[in-house]
Amino acid sequence: MAQSLSKIYLHLIFSTKDRRKDIPPFIKEELFSCVAGKINSMDCQTVKVGGTSDHIHILFAMCRTKSISEIVKMIKTGATTFLKTRMQCSFSWQHGYGAFSVSQSKLDSVRKYIENQEQHHKKLTFKEEYRMFLKEYGIEYDEKYVWD
Repeated sequence: MAQSLSKIYLHLIFSTKDRRKDIPPFIKEELFSCVAGKINSMDCQTVKVGGTSDHIHILFAMCRTKSISEIVKMIKTGATTFLKTRMQCSFSWQHGYGAFSVSQSKLDSVRKYIENQEQHHKKLTFKEEYRMFLKEYGIEYDEKYVWD
């Protein structure tokens, strides 16, 4: 086969450093647009970006030429630069991330889940949500290395 084709959707999740509530409401939509632009500039396809004051969710189709870690690094670097410039303050993300595969048939439900982050987090914390994803995807982890 001469041509390489793929369509791999990922649900990417990561938090602010120490889950500090460092993303104020007045800048969230600009941040989400910035992240979507960064993703699209890498030849990935943004489906939805959302989150709360202490974490972000990104649903996107991966490009064929970059690894997940490269994509995450570029997203975090771009978003950090945007936030530091826009808010004139220090800012950082947690070191790690969660990346979860999403089937074509589940895209709409994951998109809606991301859209409703504020409502979800009236009932559960980021840590509880993240542990839920790890359990759902059968990912073994050591609690002392998940949070930084």
